[in-house]
Amino acid sequence: MLSQLALVERFLRKYSWTVIAGVAVLGVILFLVATCIGRRGGVADVPPREPLVMFDIPYERYELVEGEVGPGEPMGVILGRFGVGAGMIYRIEQASKETFDLRKVQAGRHYIAFLEPDTLALASDSLAPPRLAHLVYEKSLTDYFVVSLPGGDSVAVRNGSKPMRTERHRAIATIESSMWNAIAGNGHPIALAVDLEEIFGWSVDFFGIQKGDGFEVIYDQPYVDTTKVNYIGQVWGAVFTHGGKKYYAIPFKQDGKIAYWDENGNSLKKQFLRAPLNYSRISSRFSNARRHPITRIVRPHHGVDYAAPSGTPVRSVADGVVTRRYWDSKGGGNTLWIKHARGYETGYLHLRGFAPGIAVGSRVGQGQLIGYVGSTGASTGPHLDYRIRVNGKPIDPLKIPQEPGIPIKDGNRELFAVVRDKVMGELAGTLPEAERLVRFDSIVIPSTPVAPVNPSPVDTTKNIIDGVR
Repeated sequence: MLSQLALVERFLRKYSWTVIAGVAVLGVILFLVATCIGRRGGVADVPPREPLVMFDIPYERYELVEGEVGPGEPMGVILGRFGVGAGMIYRIEQASKETFDLRKVQAGRHYIAFLEPDTLALASDSLAPPRLAHLVYEKSLTDYFVVSLPGGDSVAVRNGSKPMRTERHRAIATIESSMWNAIAGNGHPIALAVDLEEIFGWSVDFFGIQKGDGFEVIYDQPYVDTTKVNYIGQVWGAVFTHGGKKYYAIPFKQDGKIAYWDENGNSLKKQFLRAPLNYSRISSRFSNARRHPITRIVRPHHGVDYAAPSGTPVRSVADGVVTRRYWDSKGGGNTLWIKHARGYETGYLHLRGFAPGIAVGSRVGQGQLIGYVGSTGASTGPHLDYRIRVNGKPIDPLKIPQEPGIPIKDGNRELFAVVRDKVMGELAGTLPEAERLVRFDSIVIPSTPVAPVNPSPVDTTKNIIDGVR
């Protein structure tokens, strides 16, 4: 027994510093392990979570009550519903004068009340109702107004806007009856109809749409939260099939302005618009011998009648100067004539009224609002009698020769080719998502030529919107 103790004592004397060093190293290792575990899983080292925010208000500690403004309901009634007294309502009205007129709240608009326990009232009454801390009134899909009551007699008011985001969408449809029905029937935004008519209005005869025509368009759809905004953003490319022919629209920025061109770099914008209004039908055509619907007298009708609801906007078909604005006592009613380049003159009859600023001598641009469809003069119903003369001679507006606009400039041809191939590649479904065109100010011409893209026909078997970005 003694000999064993002597051996242990001799071992410890010989290796004491080695043992001490080993224990120290082990302690350091254990400390580091414990520190890492604490940082990863320990409560003290977990970073604080960002609070959930709505209308720039951290809302988790509040009780939220939502509602809609009732017919004829003033803001004071809504505030009173949440326990706000007459004196405080008066202070809110005074504080809001420079920010938002509370008299302009509209029936059907959404509001949200942020309620919290009333600590002062709870001290004497355990059943005291919660106190209104914030009231948010949504003026529109994006804009809102906030009333905040921090406590006591203080009031704070402010306006705010929700952020907007966009998603890249693709709309494809085949027309069975009308473009409007093709768009609405397949769940596409109605605003697409307006944009497509503006883009292709010089190339496609929208009054001659045929069954089997179709379109494909790539565009940005704006959203606020998860709600679609009722308009669309940038159109990144489109192809419209009409009468068996394909019309491409390639967006390109030239001279600081984004316009649309065909695949060969020719402008889609021609000298004249195909028609001076949208969403109408032709009720009477150009004729040298038409029986007048009222007088029953056969006489020339040197115009095209577009039947449309009263008040439909009428736009100038080309740049020009207003030469005559008058009441035509011979049956034309409110009449406007505009002089254009190269001896052309266009007339607009039976207008309900003229657009603001339209007077003799006024310069108007192509597509500018000049008046509204009406039924003034000798008319059986609301319509526009549209006329064209060349050097004083009437011609059929439906047969007017279309002269092309300014093409892509020579110095922009190489850059346009890059944009065209990206757009047509995306329309064909062959362009990788990472290579999509997303802006016009940072396009780089590749060092090696881009492989040509063979356009594919419109897929008439699909009627979809694909959200991608």
